[in-house]
Formats: sequence, C-alpha cells, structure tokens
Amino acid sequence: MRVLHFFKTYWPDTFGGVERTIHAIAKGTAKYGVDSDVLSLSKTPLENSVEFDGHMAHKAKLDFEFASTGFSREVFERFRELSQKADIVHYHFPWPVMDIVHLTVPPGKPTVVTYHSDIVKQKVLLQFYKPLMFRFLKNVDRIVATSPNYLMSSDVLERFKSKTTVIPLGLDEADYPKADEATLASWRSRLPDRFLLFVGVLRYYKGVHILLEAAKRNGLDIVIVGDGPMKAELTQAAGQNPHNIHFLGSLSDDDKIALLELCAGFIFPSHLRSEAFGLSLVEASMFGKPMVSCEIGTGTSYVNLDRVTGFVVPPNDVDALSNAMKSIWDNEQTTSLLGAGARDRYLACFTAEKMCSQYYSLYRELEVRAAGGSGRQWPL
Repeated sequence: MRVLHFFKTYWPDTFGGVERTIHAIAKGTAKYGVDSDVLSLSKTPLENSVEFDGHMAHKAKLDFEFASTGFSREVFERFRELSQKADIVHYHFPWPVMDIVHLTVPPGKPTVVTYHSDIVKQKVLLQFYKPLMFRFLKNVDRIVATSPNYLMSSDVLERFKSKTTVIPLGLDEADYPKADEATLASWRSRLPDRFLLFVGVLRYYKGVHILLEAAKRNGLDIVIVGDGPMKAELTQAAGQNPHNIHFLGSLSDDDKIALLELCAGFIFPSHLRSEAFGLSLVEASMFGKPMVSCEIGTGTSYVNLDRVTGFVVPPNDVDALSNAMKSIWDNEQTTSLLGAGARDRYLACFTAEKMCSQYYSLYRELEVRAAGGSGRQWPL
C-alpha cells in the first residue's frame, strides 16, 4: 500500500506538531507494509526534496505566503503525479490551497483528512473560505479528529460527525533516547536545582505572557524553550523579573530531552483554541512529568486529565495558573503521583504504535471499500 501525505510544510523546511505527526505515521505504518510519500511546499524544492527516515519528502515551489497560507502553481502538477501512484491520499487540515488542489485535480483514490485544528485566528477570511472548506470536507471519504474533546467542541466537525473518527496523536519513545550524563551535567550547572518547563513556539496562543505573570507572583523558576514571533515582546515583559525566568531559545532534541528529564513539572498555558492538541504535553507525559494546562475545549484536556496527570485551570487566569504551579512545586508526593499518572496515560493512549495501528486499520478499510466498488456512503 502506498500513501501520499499532503500538507503545506514538512521537514527539512519545518518540523512542528503537524509535521511530527506526519513523520510518526509514515514511520510507524511502514511495519505494516505502507510506503509513504509526503508532498509539501518549499522555497528551495530541488534541494529539500530528500529521503527522510524511510520515506520521501517531495517539494513543490512555494510562490508566496498570505495569511499563513502557502501558495504554489507547481503543486497542482506535483500532486497529480504523486496521487496517481498512491493507493490512499492523506490530507492534513487546515490548508485552503489543499482544498483547491483536491477539487481541481481529483485524485480518484480513497481520501482521509486528519483535522488538526479549526481556523481560529483568520475570522474574516474564514467567512470567504467556508464554502470551499465545506465542499472539501464533504468530498473526502473520512475525517479524523485528534481527540474526542475536539470532535465534541468543533462546530465544523459537528456537520461531518457521521464520517469522523477519533485517532489521538502519538509519539514514538524510541525517538527520545535518554540524555547522556555530560548533557545532564551541563544543564545542571547552568540552571537552578528545580524548575518548571515550557516547550513550544512562542506564538500568540501559547499563553506564555500569562505564565510570566504567574511566575512573577509565585517566584518559581521557569525555563522557556522555543523561539517564535512573540520572543521579543515576551523577553521584554520578563525583564521585570529576570531572576526566575530562563529563556533558552531553540534547542536540539538532545538538550530538550535532558530538560524534560530534569524538570519538576511541565507548564502549558495555551489559552486559545488554536492549540488543538499539544504534542508537547504528550512529550511531558512520556517522561512522567506532572502537567498544568488550560481548559480550552481541545485535546490539551484529553492528554492532561485534571488531578490524574496534572492540573487543568481556566484559561487567562493568572491566579489559578500560579496556584497550580505551586501545587506541583510544594508537594512532592502529589508531584510523584501525578507524574506516574501521566506516564501511565502516555502508555495507554499516546504511543506512536497505537496511533499508527489505528491509521493502518483505517487505510485498509478505505482500500477494501474502494476495491468493492461501494463508493461513498457517508451521510452528512
């Protein structure tokens, strides 16, 4: 079986949450005999069309970007070529150009779309995009939501509930080898003995500004790993209490793993629905760390269960966030129990093996239906 994954960006151009998910699916389904290709856009398509971890990352020329959407003339023909070789086409939503490609160059193969997120920020443009979006989602064979929470809270998915299934995102522990002693020792010498950790791109919806206010109130040491468009603004805001805020910027995976091992807990203050799942929470649960996150009606509260794996607090509530952080900091017994609960939940729900076995079953179901000639029978 050959599967074509289609999304606006992929390694080596970028490697965020959606890209990591595509990688995990491509790598994990290989053991079932699935050959994967990934098509995305790149400013340098020739140089960045490379083999990656057993699958091919194909690129089409990125012409320009508008409202976080990459556009390409070349991608239509590249999609035609690659989809003809595929047995299944796997889309990753949202990306409006993808919808146009699907409808103008129909692949003629079974199609599945992983619905990673509603469109949250571009509210005005969304009104113009909705007819295209609904036509695309109506046309594909199956839709996958990444958590039951998101399926229940998304107005868009509500329209397509009858053909939507839930497959939570998962990560492969083999991709997170234990940190070596030299790396651990280096970070121990540079950071306080105890600290709480945040990892993520510094974007508007990550709630890091709320975390800074909470840290100002409770005085706890906070390590912030990541870069992004909000960095300058956040660094300036932290200038008033730099003694307990440690901005480390972007780090290698080896360094991130070391910090996950060393931290006392993981803080994830995303306060808007743009945070649809939170793979960083899965990473923290893999390492058995108690977590603090916000209730925003998305997958974050599916990964982090209140008082089972950590604490879930109202969004934009500095006092509640500060108090939850202190609860982890002050009570080692609570920290130990929540960390064990986080680890248990990772093993039960969020391994790459579990995610990939479910995707393979879905691929097989679509392949069998296509072979039987039964056509689409998914009422809206």
